[in-house]
Amino acid sequence: MLTLVIGDIHGAFRALTQVLGRADFQPSSLFIFLGDYADGWSQTPEVLDFLIEFQKEHHCIFLRGNHDALCENFLRGLPSDGQWLSHGGKATIEAYENVSPERKAAHLRFLSSLKNYYLDSQNRLFLHAGFTNLRGVAYEHFEEMFYWDRTLWELAYATHLPPTHPHFPPRLALYPQIYIGHTPTTRLGTDQPLTFNGVTNVDTGAAFKGRISVLNIDTLQLWQSDPVHTLYPNEAGRNR
Repeated sequence: MLTLVIGDIHGAFRALTQVLGRADFQPSSLFIFLGDYADGWSQTPEVLDFLIEFQKEHHCIFLRGNHDALCENFLRGLPSDGQWLSHGGKATIEAYENVSPERKAAHLRFLSSLKNYYLDSQNRLFLHAGFTNLRGVAYEHFEEMFYWDRTLWELAYATHLPPTHPHFPPRLALYPQIYIGHTPTTRLGTDQPLTFNGVTNVDTGAAFKGRISVLNIDTLQLWQSDPVHTLYPNEAGRNR
């Protein structure tokens, strides 16, 4: 069974359907979505509708992103955080103005069902952001770290010690491969996935001027959407 990992989406329904249309997969393929389906571009409801239907015909694992947690809070009627509003939440609120209560309820059920992390049979770890406990995800005290933490990616990028070094960071030695999103690789000057010390980041900046990426982690074949902002020429994404 081939495994395809899908990076951050951020309400970009057009880019999501475009990149999945370009991807080569088999009926038995496993799709692991790394989270952040919501917020940024104007089609969060359409993205969630699509994913709900997509899982009926494909083997999928949906992980929780920080923006999905924030969108879930919004759909539950909890107070909206000002920072969320300025980082994609405004587009989500506007997108839900004419969405029926029944459709909202379906989206809320989907968001509440998301997983914080996934470990496969090869002990490969998949999660949106990171973890902080040196013994691994099973020992993490604060589940919010799974979809908010940036220190795992910063550590993987910054360390230059070889894995055999006695001071090689323990977190990086627990799993043979870790796949994350959350921090756009465009911050490091590329719209391609990046790997440092076994941590592969598949967030290729879809919330801004990057792309949505689908990575076959078994063959390393990569498919990408067009730059998302070109598919939404009248919008500004997370820069709204």
